[in-house]
Amino acid sequence: MRRRERPRGGSGGTGDTPHEEREEDAGGTAPRGCTSRPARVRAWAELLRLPALFSVPGDALAGTAAVGAPPNARTLLAIGSSLCLYEAGMALNDWADRDVDAVERPHRPLPSGRIRPAAALTAACALTGAGLALAARAGRPALAVAAPLAATVWAYDLTLKHTPAGPVAMGAARGLDLLLGAAATTGRTRQALPSAALLGTHTLAVTTVSRQEAQGGSPLAPLAALATTALLTRAVTHRPSDHRGAAAHGLLGPRATPPPGAALGRKPTAHLTTALAAAYVAATARPYFHATLNPSPPLTQRAVGAGIRATIPLQATLTARSKGTATALLIAALAPLGARFAKKVSVT
Repeated sequence: MRRRERPRGGSGGTGDTPHEEREEDAGGTAPRGCTSRPARVRAWAELLRLPALFSVPGDALAGTAAVGAPPNARTLLAIGSSLCLYEAGMALNDWADRDVDAVERPHRPLPSGRIRPAAALTAACALTGAGLALAARAGRPALAVAAPLAATVWAYDLTLKHTPAGPVAMGAARGLDLLLGAAATTGRTRQALPSAALLGTHTLAVTTVSRQEAQGGSPLAPLAALATTALLTRAVTHRPSDHRGAAAHGLLGPRATPPPGAALGRKPTAHLTTALAAAYVAATARPYFHATLNPSPPLTQRAVGAGIRATIPLQATLTARSKGTATALLIAALAPLGARFAKKVSVT
């Protein structure tokens, strides 16, 4: 394990004057009593896993594209709601796992003493309230999706995480997040259900791998995630609209011709969808394969991080196949930003 320099403050309750000193964390002991503002900001960034936020806006945008609508002001409210609920889940996750992390990950903000458990729980409650309030501003359909989404997040962190239902709950949460964008923008969600199912399946696979990231385990989970990536790639690049077009052509008659430019209009969309799907595969295939060959904690954690970041090109692919070309490119642009910030703060 690589040694890292961590800030250590004075011990609370002993009468020592708080000050900042640098000490090598050689024995795995966690820093306590962060007193400087940069240290506190760093601790909260770790708690909330801020780089993972780049994987959130694409949910609502993909849901909006799936129902054939352009983003509007209510879409922005849905994105804000998603960001709040996502971060609420992050804070609640560490609060619920503080005793386990004290053994497996003593460097995390709560067991290291850099953030008090009560502060993390308060943040989770406040962020949940803010997320629901933003959804309510977007309209009743959005709130009708955001409420079960928030309930799923809390149920996962408090009870379901360490049960067989854990990955399913996490996949359901990501799918609901996509439906939140559709509900907020148009009030409709039915057309977005296929995209929600595909995105939820990806999240289910990543969550299954993450269950063994602290101690390592069987190669079956990353192998299953690799197979899931292949199946999802096939599904998102398959174009059911082509079949609908063929059926319509048959109704018009064998001599009927499609409108001029119809085929040309489909080609750029198909090419973009294929390119984004290739980026999705490229983001996950190698880390999953390495974790399959050697399911050690470092390689498993790398696979989980890659799976989280790969959510972005998958969202972009789903958006592109729904003919949201500009929105798909916007979502794809979030990927390098997330990767850049992930080098500073871990997303796992």
